[in-house]
Amino acid sequence: MLSFFRVNARYQIISLVVFFLLLRLPFFLGGAPLLIPEHSWMLVGEQMHHGFMLYRDVWDNVSPFSGLVYWLLDTLFGRQQLVYQLAAVAVSLVQILYFNYVIRAREVFPERTFIPGAIYALFLNISFDLGTLSPMLMANTFLLFAFGSIVKILVRREVTNQVFEMGLYIGIATLFYLPASLFMVWAFLALLFYTGSTIRHHLLGVFGSVFPLLMVVLFFYMNNSLESLNRNLLTSVFQVKQYNLNDFSSLLASLLLPLGFGIMGFMRIFTTLRFVNYQTRIQQVMALWFIIAVFTIPLMQYLAPMQFVIFIPPAAFFATHYFQSFKKKSIADEAQFMLMGAVIILIQYQGLRGVLPGVSMARLENLRVKTAALPPDIQKKRILVLGQHSGEYVNNFTATPYLNWDLARYDLMNLDNFDSVIHVYDNFRKDPPDFVIDKSNIMPKLLNRVPALQKQYEQSPWKNIYQRKI
Repeated sequence: MLSFFRVNARYQIISLVVFFLLLRLPFFLGGAPLLIPEHSWMLVGEQMHHGFMLYRDVWDNVSPFSGLVYWLLDTLFGRQQLVYQLAAVAVSLVQILYFNYVIRAREVFPERTFIPGAIYALFLNISFDLGTLSPMLMANTFLLFAFGSIVKILVRREVTNQVFEMGLYIGIATLFYLPASLFMVWAFLALLFYTGSTIRHHLLGVFGSVFPLLMVVLFFYMNNSLESLNRNLLTSVFQVKQYNLNDFSSLLASLLLPLGFGIMGFMRIFTTLRFVNYQTRIQQVMALWFIIAVFTIPLMQYLAPMQFVIFIPPAAFFATHYFQSFKKKSIADEAQFMLMGAVIILIQYQGLRGVLPGVSMARLENLRVKTAALPPDIQKKRILVLGQHSGEYVNNFTATPYLNWDLARYDLMNLDNFDSVIHVYDNFRKDPPDFVIDKSNIMPKLLNRVPALQKQYEQSPWKNIYQRKI
C-alpha cells in the first residue's frame, strides 16, 4: 500500500479520494451513533432556522461561523445526521488533498509522493467521532490554508503581502472554533523566527486576523447582542472545565498511533542531513504548530478524539517523514504502515460496532445520546429541560434560549436576582415551551417568583414535568 502511494502521478488524487471513502464506508453501511455535541449542534441550527439569533435567542457556546453552517444545513436538509457526516467527508477531503498538495508541490520533503495524503486520511479515521461536522474540523481547514501561506513565504524566501491572507485564514478559523485564536501566536512566531518580516508585515498579519473578528463583533453590536456574545461565547471559553475522564482510555487509544509515529518521524529528522534550508524551517514551523495545539487543550469543552483533530496535521507531517526515511521497496515501512492502518480501522470498528465483546474502549459511551424515557404525550413538542439534557430533545424541539445548561445557570440558578427573573419571564413569553422537564427542582421557585407563569403552567401527571395550560 505504501509503495502504491509513492508513485508520483496525477491519478493518485483519485486514489486518495477512494482510499478515504473506503475508510469511511462503515459510517454509511451501518450508521453511527448520535453524539451529544453533534445533537446540540443540530439543535442550534434548528433554532436559528426558526428565526432565533445565536447567543441572544439561543444560549450556546458554539462559535458564530460554525453556527452559521449548522443553520444552513438545517435550512436545506433539516435535522439529518447523515447530512452532517457527508459534509464532514467533504471537509475532510479538502484537508487531505490540500495537505498533500502543499507537501508535494512545494517539495517540503525530498521525495514527492502522495504518502502525506494517505497518512492524513488514516489519521482522520482514528475514532468514529471524527466522522461528524465538528467546529474543530472546520477550523482545521483554514489553519491548513494558513500553513500553506507560510510555506509559500518560506519557499520564496521573501515576505509579501500574503501575510494578510495568512492572518485572514486564522481569523476565520477562530470564528469556527474560538481556541484556534491561539494560532495567531503560531503565525507571529513563524514570521519572527523564520522570515525576514518587518513590523509592517506583522501588523498586516494581525489586521488580517482581527478583521473578520471585528466584522462579527460589529454585527452583534448592531443587533444589540454584544453582551450575549461576550457571556455565551467569550467568557465561557475561559471557565474552569470539569472533564469526564471515563473515556480517557478511548482518547489515549485513538491518539497513541498518530502521535507515536509523529514523534518517531520528528526524532528521525535529527539523523537526516539531506534537507535544504527552507525545508528545515517548515519542519520547525510544524513543530511550533504542535506546541501551540497543546495550549488549546485547557480550552476544550470536553475530552474526545474529535477535539484533537488540530494535532493531525503535525502528526501526519512528521509521520510522513518517518515512512519516507526508509529505502524504497522496504519491507519494514510497508509492514508498519499496514499494521498502523489495520489498528486504526480496528479502533474505528470497535467504536462503531463494538467488535471486541466486553471492551468499552473507543466506544465513547459518555458522549452518546441516549433517548430519554418520556411519556408518550411528549413527542414532537416544544420543551425546556432544566438541567443537563440527555436525550429529551431527540424527538422534540427546543424552546426558550436555554439550550446549554452551563450557560442557562446564569439566569435559572439566580432567581433571587430581579434581572434574572425578568430575563426568564421574557424568554418564556417569546418562546413558550409546551412542557418543562425539571431535573434541578427549579420550577417551583420560578413559578413562585413569576405569578404570570404560574397562571400558564401546572404540574403534569408525571413527576418533575410541568405542562402548559390549554
